Amino acid sequence: MSTARSPRLGYGTNGLTDLRLDDALALLADLGYDGVGLTLDHMHLDPFAPGLAARTAEVAARLAELGLSVTVETGARYVLDPRRKHGPSLLDPDPDARGRRVDLLLRAVRVAADLGAHAVHCFSGVLPHGTDKETAWKRLAETLVPVLNAAEASRVPLAIEPEPGHLLADLADFHRLRRLLGDPRHLGLTLDIGHCQCLEPRPPADCVREAAPWLRHVQIEDMRRGVHEHLPFGEGEIDFPPVLAALAEVGYRGLTVVELPRHSHAGPRYAEHSLAFLRRAARAARAETVAEPPATEGSTA
Repeated sequence: MSTARSPRLGYGTNGLTDLRLDDALALLADLGYDGVGLTLDHMHLDPFAPGLAARTAEVAARLAELGLSVTVETGARYVLDPRRKHGPSLLDPDPDARGRRVDLLLRAVRVAADLGAHAVHCFSGVLPHGTDKETAWKRLAETLVPVLNAAEASRVPLAIEPEPGHLLADLADFHRLRRLLGDPRHLGLTLDIGHCQCLEPRPPADCVREAAPWLRHVQIEDMRRGVHEHLPFGEGEIDFPPVLAALAEVGYRGLTVVELPRHSHAGPRYAEHSLAFLRRAARAARAETVAEPPATEGSTA
């Protein structure tokens, strides 16, 4: 009889932007989180400020001191352009603008390697006005090549996230990119459980099982069908014990990071609430697994 393992839970610093990074890390360790989703941003390990390598070493030492694992995330809204949210993207028509996003991702790979992170997260960006989809897909694949080469050299998987409204919006789109690139070893997947609820045709737990071979990073929050709004746990429609049971079933051992970027105004409170909620859901998942009757000879599933 199998038993579900407890997930390794983290909290995203994009939901703690009112705290200094050191204070945020101490908070998460004190609450009992296993790790952190570290979004490189102007207030948290600024990837463009001087002395990045030295500052990264300090963060690595602090993570080790606190016993926190880490994933490096690159979804900062205005880290590249103070006037364009998430701009420029990997799809920008201007090659120099695309190069700025590539530079950010290359810096993120170096930071991740120095931190001992288990993945670097990224996303495609939205389809630019006037660009047809075929051109955009070709551009995305070509632009990611140097990032994937760096990820392979650093032995840090690149985990691209299907994002509602982006060119790469769902699991089918992830597989399209994977095929375009020839199924590179260091291209993995960031699966956002809320996004599964929002737009995938199958339930989130089934999405976990489908994504298992490529799963390198997981983000989690509540959400409603058809509405891309990251909600605190209990305010959406997701049934979480089956999701956590599926993550255990497929053997995922990376971080499962709470993603509440619009709740920084009360980040410490939501961090505490989220951990308590997910621990209850994990206990329920284990109880359901233990309660499953063992298969008997001649029985049918």
